[in-house]
Amino acid sequence: MAPPPLTAPSPTDAPPGSAAGAGRRRALVLLTPVAAAYAVAQLLLVVPGTGLGWDETVYVSQVARDAPAAFFSAPRARGITLLVAPVTLVTPSVTALRIYLALLSAAALLLSLWVWRRLFPAPVLALAGALLAGLWPTLFYGPQAMPNLWVAFGALLAVGCFLRAARDPGDRLALAGVVAGIALAALMRPSDAVWLVLPLACVVPAVRGGRRPALIAALGAGALLGGAEWVIEAELRYGGLLTRLHRAGEIQGGLGWHPAFGHHLRALAGRTLCRPCDVPWSQPVTALWWFALPLLTAGGLVTAYRAGRLRLVLVPTAAALSLAAPYLLLVGYAAPRFLLPAYALLALPVALCLTRVFTRARTRPLALGVLCLALAAHLALQLAVTATLGARGRANRTAFTAVVAELHRQGVRPPCVVSGEEAVRVAFRAGCASRQVYGGHDGSITADGLAVLARTRPTAVLVPAGAPPPPWARGWRPLPLPDFPGVGGRLAYLAPSARPEGAWASLRRGPTR
Repeated sequence: MAPPPLTAPSPTDAPPGSAAGAGRRRALVLLTPVAAAYAVAQLLLVVPGTGLGWDETVYVSQVARDAPAAFFSAPRARGITLLVAPVTLVTPSVTALRIYLALLSAAALLLSLWVWRRLFPAPVLALAGALLAGLWPTLFYGPQAMPNLWVAFGALLAVGCFLRAARDPGDRLALAGVVAGIALAALMRPSDAVWLVLPLACVVPAVRGGRRPALIAALGAGALLGGAEWVIEAELRYGGLLTRLHRAGEIQGGLGWHPAFGHHLRALAGRTLCRPCDVPWSQPVTALWWFALPLLTAGGLVTAYRAGRLRLVLVPTAAALSLAAPYLLLVGYAAPRFLLPAYALLALPVALCLTRVFTRARTRPLALGVLCLALAAHLALQLAVTATLGARGRANRTAFTAVVAELHRQGVRPPCVVSGEEAVRVAFRAGCASRQVYGGHDGSITADGLAVLARTRPTAVLVPAGAPPPPWARGWRPLPLPDFPGVGGRLAYLAPSARPEGAWASLRRGPTR
């Protein structure tokens, strides 16, 4: 049986209002349930009761109503901050923010795959969406204020629209989609946008000459629109673009030859950050799909080649490899979210390969049953990891709530300052400013400056249980804190300006007789 065609009819291939309109409707009908299921899974597994993570807190604090902004280090971009601003400027509710992002990410999944409807059959797109949405990093980070998934949506949008514009010079919406996709990626993570633009720029010479200038202009305009803010901020706050790039490299551990395949395999067990990644590989079953990914991608390329449509699959595959390369080869640690843009693009050749396999297996019930069982087991495992991470997020929120309540009882109330380990999350929840002493990647004050500030503002420095205070906090009052999940106990040293509840009333009444 011949494989399904790789392209749906375009407006120039079919009479107006016939095949093209039917293709659009079918793509929408098949993709909408996938996006809806993605939203529901987030709302059930991740949204309820989870607090903000460390990076999320930095991004959200920039536009929060009730807490000072945390230090914004050189590698970060403000795209995700702009994305969450409509909610954070209205309400401090983390649950409201989670629901907003869950629904928005589901809509983005639908849109970024729908633009491919003229290039791939609707069933392939629906399967690609289900494969992408079913990965635990996609599920976990959908309702989170983190940029990587939005780079993935931008990459899907940009590459799909790029291929459409290359095929049809009259598709002006496709050119606008290229600009929008590249701009979204650059606004979220400028470095990722560079790795996305490079393979697309290399493809331009293979496009018919009349379309090349428009494609080059679209790639450049998207990069300029999305990256302008980061470049301007580099000049205004970081001493220039080169200085910011150098500092960003330092914070990320320095870019060099650091193959990290093993780190990423270990991280798939549910580690949101594996740095350093010297832990044992205790759950290899969570990485089985990673070994199948290159084989299924190759199968998709072969299927496309046999159908005479290799370019439609080769371009997203090349873009995916380009986006993955720096994180697999140049960064010496791992976080599964780093590879989300690559997974999004590779979902297309993988879905094409699996569609071909399903077509052949229809007449072989045993083979079809094995394939369905393997996919069901894969999805169940991804959901289990997501549920575990959601439970961990709820435990973290409970722990931080207890810590903040104790600090408030001991007099650390706004306007206040928190420094030391986990200062960003504790300070945000307490309504305090987080200030770290120079020397770390987010240092924002000198030790002497912090000591002076502590004279007038209630100040706490957090250290591991049993550790001494820093030299500038010697003589401060020690306070044992509730345990932090996964890291054990912490000790806070409180400046004399932090007085427990009742102390101010005693001072106003004077000494008792």
